[in-house]
Amino acid sequence: MQINFTLNHKPVLIDAPTDITLLTLLRDHFKLTGSKEACEVGECGACSVLLNGEVVNSCLVAAPSVMGCDVVTIEGIHAEDGGPNDLQQDFITKGAVQCGFCIPGMVIAGEALLSIKSDPSRLEIREALAGNLCRCTGYMQIVDAIETTAKERAGKQNPQKREN
Repeated sequence: MQINFTLNHKPVLIDAPTDITLLTLLRDHFKLTGSKEACEVGECGACSVLLNGEVVNSCLVAAPSVMGCDVVTIEGIHAEDGGPNDLQQDFITKGAVQCGFCIPGMVIAGEALLSIKSDPSRLEIREALAGNLCRCTGYMQIVDAIETTAKERAGKQNPQKREN
């Protein structure tokens, strides 16, 4: 079946089997391996992507169902120069990156939250991360990184806010 959709801000058309998941399509057909294959039942968040701006577990999405949709993977999140964006850099700076397995899903969840809530509380950040499991960091550094990015982005939008 031919599937036509937007992948990481570029239109794509691919001939793919109808019985595969979006995760399989991304990893095996597009060679985008940032989304991790882990639990395969939607419990861990390692395979998270943005589908029309919403966080989804790509292991639970049938590939043909993304026809006409917008899909953003971790490979589609970066700074203008192709390096880490501000959130990814804050993950590094705050020590939120250890084994790295959960990080793509955590960044996806963080970006989704920050796209709808510019000043989330720590509780709101934790709630946004609820679908993602991490066995290394204990979440504190991840929450710190998202909170820091929110404050930095708010400061750039409203320089007077920084002075307070």
